[in-house]
Amino acid sequence: MKLLLRYPLVAGTIAALLAVLILLLSGQPLIAQLAASVYALAVAVYLGVGMVRRLIGGQWGIDILAVTAIVSTVLVGEFIASMIIVLMMAGGTALEDYAAGRAKKELTSLLERVPQTAHRERGGNHEDGQHEDVAATAVQIGDILLVRPGEVVPLDGVLLSESGSFDESSLTGESLPVERVAGDGLMSGSLNGEAAVRMQVTARMEDSQYSRIVALVREASESKAPMVRLADRYAVPFTALAYILGAVGWIVSGSPARFAEVLVVATPCPLLIAAPVAFLGGMSRAARGGIIVKYAGVLEQLSRIRTVAFDKTGTLTYGRPALVGVRASGSFTEDEVLGLAASAEQYSSHVLAASVMDAARTRGLVFESATEATEFATHGVRARFDGRDVVVGKPNFVAESAAGVEETELASGELAIYVGVAGKFAGSLVMSDPIRRETRRTLAELQELGVTQTVMLTGDGLGTAQHIAAEAGLTDVRAECLPPDKVEAVRSLPLRPVMMVGDGVNDAPVLAVADVGIAMGARGSTAAGESADVVIILDDLSKVASAVRVGQRTVKVALQSIWIGIALSVALMLAAAAGYIPAIAGALSQELVDLATILNALRALSPGKRAGTGGPAQKAAGGATGPRPVSRLPRSAERS
Repeated sequence: MKLLLRYPLVAGTIAALLAVLILLLSGQPLIAQLAASVYALAVAVYLGVGMVRRLIGGQWGIDILAVTAIVSTVLVGEFIASMIIVLMMAGGTALEDYAAGRAKKELTSLLERVPQTAHRERGGNHEDGQHEDVAATAVQIGDILLVRPGEVVPLDGVLLSESGSFDESSLTGESLPVERVAGDGLMSGSLNGEAAVRMQVTARMEDSQYSRIVALVREASESKAPMVRLADRYAVPFTALAYILGAVGWIVSGSPARFAEVLVVATPCPLLIAAPVAFLGGMSRAARGGIIVKYAGVLEQLSRIRTVAFDKTGTLTYGRPALVGVRASGSFTEDEVLGLAASAEQYSSHVLAASVMDAARTRGLVFESATEATEFATHGVRARFDGRDVVVGKPNFVAESAAGVEETELASGELAIYVGVAGKFAGSLVMSDPIRRETRRTLAELQELGVTQTVMLTGDGLGTAQHIAAEAGLTDVRAECLPPDKVEAVRSLPLRPVMMVGDGVNDAPVLAVADVGIAMGARGSTAAGESADVVIILDDLSKVASAVRVGQRTVKVALQSIWIGIALSVALMLAAAAGYIPAIAGALSQELVDLATILNALRALSPGKRAGTGGPAQKAAGGATGPRPVSRLPRSAERS
């Protein structure tokens, strides 16, 4: 009953068809024909008005072939066929809605779980059990929330309870619950386990991870792929072919009924339905794996990627450099150098600053408060403590304020942060950021998927960049790049389309200029996520290869569905033109074509075949070669 109320044209047509059949069985064929003809023509007018409005708006809507088929079958006396066509057209809308809903399942499930309320503690005392239910949008940073068993975590925060179990499958695709302990971060959108927990909010609703994901998903679900417009264009010559075959059948047979029989099997619904369903399925498949594709057209670009450029820190590496050692100079001690550097770095937003502060905390060092502090993007930070200027950053930057700066000898894969105190060189901090475990495998998979060039764009020194490139198996390296250098490098890459993968604020410009920009969004900046076409919400580089694979499969399935629909419809049209398919049989067979095409398009939801364990990707991962000739851009480097 709900379905009939939702689709009144289906309900009305079924009722009209039953009435016509009753009239026929009661021996009143003329009344039955008149009733069926009037109803079918009324529906044709209704559909035709909607079609004209869509065509005026530049959108190929209800196809003209269906309207012509209804009118022609009425004129030649095939009124039962006209009723079946109307029923199939109305049912086709319901079928399309079902297919689109099935394809968008993962996308819509995210939208449906948006938290609306939160249980906020009153007065900051959780022991009295006083909570108030407030709108999630009204919660402020620092508020303490209670998350009850089975509830969705409403905002990003840190866990205050001793421990908790959370289902993050809707965000990460990981089916197993994850265990968190006090102090661990909680992602909004994750589902709490069997015990109530307390958490402290670290981001407002609009800035929380889940809200950002939902905004991306809503935008993605409303987008239209270029491939879909291509399918729309296929329908125009297809329509012309149907009219030509119908006319030929009419002329050869001398019967206008032949023209109607051809049009009955010629409705190009597969062209109009299959491609959108396939692309929605592809985006849904990607979302299930923690990959949010902002626009359907991006999937088509992903399918053709030939060059992939990577940022280094936080992308090819973990982005969490660890302190290897402190090399003090002159009268400064190691703890002095590390303590002052950490005190200055607390005023920096750079990833290396967090690592320096973590190392100082591990040694139990106390941070000093600065009277003034300034961060110089990509170069370093300068702060004043008790009248002493402390400068931390690149050697050239520190040398501008401190005498006697000497560059530290580094092993492969290491980097140094230099420290100047009161105009003198105080020493350096040696850090190391290891390559991700999945980096080599990801690059090998990309090569298997048709990517022929892989490039690293980094602000690091040439030695460190070469070491990471050799370990990862990259084909090209551009070292010591500022953000404008990265943009120029991506624009100059010859093999298109080019995909750029990054995670930081300084990656936002190059992500925007690439043919496809992918932001590692698990820890990446909002700016990078907004500039990118794809956001990976897991801290997993292998999802880059997965995104390309989903794009290729989606386009393959969409094209298959389009051509299956065309082939089957053309075969039916030829048979009808030759007089082998009566109008009623043609109307029923066309619905089978629609069904077959849509079911094929839904294959985009599945992962498809993967390479075997002994394939080229695994062999490449085991023995990647070093990078090709390395180029260096002349400007001073970024800090990462």
